[in-house]
This record gives sequence, structure tokens and C-alpha cells, in this order.
Amino acid sequence: MADLISIIVPCYNEGAALPYFYEAITKQYNLMRQSSDIDFEYLFINDGSKDNTLSVIKELAAKDNRVKYVSFSRNFGKEAAMYAGLQNSSGDYVAIMDADLQDPPHILSEMYDCVKNQGYDCAATRRVSRKGEPPVRSFFARCFYRLINKISNADIVDGARDYRLMTRQMVNAILDMKEYNRFSKGIFGWVGFSTKWIEFENTERVAGETKWSFWKLFLYSLDGIIGFSTAPLAIASIIGLIFCIAAFIMILVIIAKTLILGDPVAGYPSMVCIIFLVSGIQLFCLGILGQYMSKIYLETKNRPIYITKESNI
Repeated sequence: MADLISIIVPCYNEGAALPYFYEAITKQYNLMRQSSDIDFEYLFINDGSKDNTLSVIKELAAKDNRVKYVSFSRNFGKEAAMYAGLQNSSGDYVAIMDADLQDPPHILSEMYDCVKNQGYDCAATRRVSRKGEPPVRSFFARCFYRLINKISNADIVDGARDYRLMTRQMVNAILDMKEYNRFSKGIFGWVGFSTKWIEFENTERVAGETKWSFWKLFLYSLDGIIGFSTAPLAIASIIGLIFCIAAFIMILVIIAKTLILGDPVAGYPSMVCIIFLVSGIQLFCLGILGQYMSKIYLETKNRPIYITKESNI
């Protein structure tokens, strides 16, 4: 019996790129069919697109019965789209790919060989270069990967993409993690399983524009840190302890200077600076606590990760 591979494609305003993607992935399917007993299903997740993405997907579904789709009631984000894809997939193996062809389809052959014949549970990809990406963005991305690997127990490789092929067992483990605030790169590492990393050079989008601004990436990185590490809370506690000790020492110094040396207590400008510094540290620590509390608040609401408007599954 042929192995069924589910190809999950999150889509947000990717109407221009989808025809190119479908052509490329179909070509790859035909190549893999020559050497392996496999079949594909294409699962497009329309994440509340405002362009013609849904109509293009329906056109593809009309001419190819392997094309399935789930269309959200609004934009829920890529994390929700990936979760919906995993939840609605039926393949023995499941791959996640972007529609813009920045995830090269030709790597699927090597990925399939890794999980089918080499004993791996997952074949994942990472970029070895960031050609075409702004230098500032690349710098902060590398800083993020170094930081999160130091302060969390999630194994996140620098340059890791969401592009990966997984066994059904690993997919089921990921689906068991039903948290509302999702950070899939961390979840993939947290569930464990043996992973083979495949490197490739960065490629440009085939069409359209990126949906990830620097600000969105920054907020996404915060989700990752908060979701997989309590280190910021520990840092806030340590800072508070340090300032308490420093304040106690300064009180003793001022008392000693006043009683022993008769030095008058003065220094209005320095006092104002100290007040501003301590107040800033307090607000910073409160901000850290607020971030964790906001995530807890959203989790306790128990809202659905996504809402389906229409589907052909």
C-alpha cells in the first residue's frame, strides 16, 4: 500500500504564488512516484486571506481531487494554520511547507528517505545563509536563537524553518499539545523524537511579499521565550534582590557618613536619577510578569485555536 504524504500549506494572501507552488509540488510528486510507492494530498489552509487565495485554491481543487482546503473565518495566524493542517491531515507522513517556494520542494525526496529508510521521526530544514534578508533582521534572529537555547529546554536550531516532514506518531504528539499560545518551533523540539537536519541556501519568494515585519517577528520571538522559559521571571527576581541588597548597603553608608563624619545628606539630582532608575526596573519587572499573566489569561479562556468557515474535507 502506498505511503500517503500530507502536504500542509498555510496561506495568507498567497494568491499570486499558489499556481507556481502547485506546479512545482506536482512536478516533485511525479519525480518521487518514479522511485517510491507514495501518494500526496495537498492541504491548503486559507488563513483569512484578503486577496483571491481561496478562489485559486478552489480552482486547484476542482481539477485535482488530491487538493483539500480549510478556510478560516478570519486571520488567526500561521501557528493556527499549521495546527489546523496537522489536525486535518490523514497522511502516514506529514510535511509543512510555505506557498512562496522559499521551502524548496526538491528536498522532499531526501526528507522522505530520512524518515522512511534511515529511522528518523522527522526530517527538518534549516537555512545556512540569509541572503536577501536585511542585516539587522539577521543579527537579531541569530541573537534570538542563541538566547532561547540558553534559557529554555526547547531544542531550536539556528535558521530552522517550519518546513519539515514528520511521522504520524510525531504529529499526534504535537496535536496533544493543545495550548492556545503556540510556538511551533519550540513545540517541535520539546516533543523530542529523532530529527535529521537538512541544510539549504536561502531562496527568494516566487511571488508576493513577506507577511512578517520586524515588529511581528519580535512579538513572535517573545511568544517563544515566554512559552518555553521561565528565565525572565527568575531574572526579575534576581534584579529585585540585587536592588534590595544595594539599597540596604547604601542606607548603612549614609547613616555612617552622617553620624561619624557629620556629612550632610545631599544630592537632589542623584536622588532623582536613582528614583527613575529603580522605577524603571520595577516597571520592567512588572512588564515581564504582565506578559506571563496575559498568556495565562488567554489560556484560561479556552478559546478555539481557529474557526473554520468552509472546507472540502
